[in-house]
Amino acid sequence: MSIKRALQDKVRSCFQDMTVYKHPTQNKFFASLSIPPYLRDWMIMRFADEEGKVNLDEVRKFVKQHIPGKKDWELLKSNMINESQRVRFLARLRVELDVRTGEGLFSLPDLGFPSRKHEAIVSNWVLLEHREELLSDTETWGVIECEWSPTGLRGKQRNGAIYLTDYKRFQPYKVDLEYFQSARREFGLDEWLDMLLMAVDYNPAGFLDVRQKLTLLSRLLPFVEKRVNLIELAPKGTGKSYMMSQISKYGWLVSGGSISRARLFYDISRKTPGLVSRYDYFTFDEVQTISFPDLDEIRGALKGYLESGEYRVGDYRGVGEAGLVLMGNIADEKMNESINMFTELPQAFQESALIDRFHGFIRGWYIPRMREDMKAEGWALNVEYFSEIMHALRNEILYPALVDALLDVPKSADTRDTTAIKRICSGFLKLLFPHVKQTEDIDREEFRIYCLEPALEMRGIIKRQLSLMDNEYSSAVPNIELR
Repeated sequence: MSIKRALQDKVRSCFQDMTVYKHPTQNKFFASLSIPPYLRDWMIMRFADEEGKVNLDEVRKFVKQHIPGKKDWELLKSNMINESQRVRFLARLRVELDVRTGEGLFSLPDLGFPSRKHEAIVSNWVLLEHREELLSDTETWGVIECEWSPTGLRGKQRNGAIYLTDYKRFQPYKVDLEYFQSARREFGLDEWLDMLLMAVDYNPAGFLDVRQKLTLLSRLLPFVEKRVNLIELAPKGTGKSYMMSQISKYGWLVSGGSISRARLFYDISRKTPGLVSRYDYFTFDEVQTISFPDLDEIRGALKGYLESGEYRVGDYRGVGEAGLVLMGNIADEKMNESINMFTELPQAFQESALIDRFHGFIRGWYIPRMREDMKAEGWALNVEYFSEIMHALRNEILYPALVDALLDVPKSADTRDTTAIKRICSGFLKLLFPHVKQTEDIDREEFRIYCLEPALEMRGIIKRQLSLMDNEYSSAVPNIELR
């Protein structure tokens, strides 16, 4: 039996119903339907036979009937308004409370609805029954039922609204984090690395060595650790956008264009929090093409948030837990830590005090270009399950405490350096060694190689770049060692 097959069998044995059979052709089919991987794998679980094979015709019929696109939405509205029909479908929705009226308001981001406030209202009983699910998450997928009322909130004719009259969350399971943690004991470290890669749709056989694998997995640090801020410069075609936009519904990717402070932090006119309070992380992809309406304003706001997690907009004081990730393409001749690579960043980030607040740098040129042989094929954890696990790991306070207990930090160490190194170490510990409960459970040498050394390297690149940008900064990182 091959190692690859042995690992697949172990994954199926340990995780049973949380596994799916992944195949590039099948994944391409779902991508053509604009189905993100976390929803794709749930649908595969629903339609697959015991061998993991899916009847794609059945899936196509299901999507056409149950997951409307923007072009279908006008017809659904017509059915509700003109035919008095209730419509039922699967959708991504966001719910927030209107402080003035106390009503629950919903929006369907993929359908661009509503265009005006109070056009989309959550029925009182739905909000009461599913309050925790609808309001605790930034967004959720669910089977929803909608109907139109001609009177809307104010009870007047010609002031109609669409009401959310029923809701059922689409996930067929609840995450048992403790089980996932204990299952890690059944795997060797090399097996676990390969299992993680398969979970996020990569074929481990497409990587040359552990360094390439670990560099790819470092993109997941903001998925598991709160307020990790990273910069990655990489050649084109290394899967940056896919990883940050398709693997988890708890992240947000902005690709080019103008980004306002209101969108990032708080919209005063709508009284709604921005990306930093609604997501686990937000990514500026193709960062060279990102612009800001007011450069000084956004710099000041970002510096405050990246430092403490707090922000102020007018009289509003908010707190966020999202990490910021900058991602951009870099030419071959610029892949050199001894020159200032950050000239590739937009003007907003050409300031050393702001760059200092980023914890680590990902050498994207270590990650291979996406090829056909890098796409996962075989039994693996389904993306939806794994993304929920990573989301749950963010709230585990044990790992930062273990890192504190393991590391010997010099008294002269810079506080930002120490914070960065510890935060990255904690993220790697969650990803690679989630089973540990106390320091005695940790293999010190493995922790040094797979957590501490990558953290020192990632922060070290930030420090070297800072020293090239501004001679007030030293390129040295603290001599943090294992106790």
